[in-house]
Amino acid sequence: MKEKVFNRYVLIGVGIIVLFAIGVKIYTVFSFVEIHDWNYYQLQRIDKFKKNFSFVVFGDNRNSVKTFNNLLRKVDKENILFAIDGGDLVFNSSTERYNFFIRQIRKFHKPLLTVTGNHDIEGESTNYSELFGRFYYSFYVGNSYFIIFDDANEYKVDPWQMYWLRNELKRSQNYRYRFVFMHVPLYDPRAGQYKAGHSLLDLKIAKKLNDLFDRYHVTMVFASHIHGYFTGKWHKTPYIITGGAGAPLDGFDKAHYFYHYIKVKVSDNAVSYKVIKLPSPDFEILDRVAAYIWIYIYSFYDIHFWDSIIVLAIIYFLFYAVFYKKWIIFNLKKH
Repeated sequence: MKEKVFNRYVLIGVGIIVLFAIGVKIYTVFSFVEIHDWNYYQLQRIDKFKKNFSFVVFGDNRNSVKTFNNLLRKVDKENILFAIDGGDLVFNSSTERYNFFIRQIRKFHKPLLTVTGNHDIEGESTNYSELFGRFYYSFYVGNSYFIIFDDANEYKVDPWQMYWLRNELKRSQNYRYRFVFMHVPLYDPRAGQYKAGHSLLDLKIAKKLNDLFDRYHVTMVFASHIHGYFTGKWHKTPYIITGGAGAPLDGFDKAHYFYHYIKVKVSDNAVSYKVIKLPSPDFEILDRVAAYIWIYIYSFYDIHFWDSIIVLAIIYFLFYAVFYKKWIIFNLKKH
């Protein structure tokens, strides 16, 4: 009798937990719709008349938990005007993944602008535009012009955006400095000079863009996509690849593969770039593999915690209904 009462209370308790978990799950799925045109509203927060200022660039956080949260905390303490995330904000464009990312950046106090990454349009591709607005846009601050470019499909750039880019680069000639932000780099520096790899796959498009950047004297092109840090020149145009905001690093070379962000200081006299390193996994293969696995487990747990509770509860109910009762009946017959 006591055993039946105990089991009844356990089942009621588990049932309450399941209902609560389902309620939380429904809330987390639909609560993100409160934001729209994120980048537009972030731009309104930036003082456009500053001549001497700093900003931060990072990319490829991809639903990182510990590393990206640490990065946001550090950047929030920097004396900067704004920050730019170079894309791959999420592992894929599902509602849950975006909801998790939005919860992270809502704790960030500085204006934060985004670039579209290939993972950001993978799956439910309309989520990015519904939340963050246009895929490409521009703005100015003081003597600097900023162009946010969309090459997230990794291959082609539509003719309308190319037309828009030319006009923006022409307009940027009225400013001392010109910064271009894109997720996928023109070329992969690891593949050899001006060759494709983890970069734009259409080399004709890459060359076309490179010629435009050279012709209009772009001060710096920022890209992500490659999970590490690289810098150099594509013909006449300097570039920085910054993909160290939390996604698994792409290699073991200590000179390139570490978590970081870039702090850019702009003044009338010059522009300076500083690499701020963050704690990264050791460069032993086993340590790095373990770190990769932990990133995915931690991210999955944080995003799907309530899903896990629901699944475990259902398993418990099934176990109780099928095996536990059979076990009791078997024991009763035995006695």
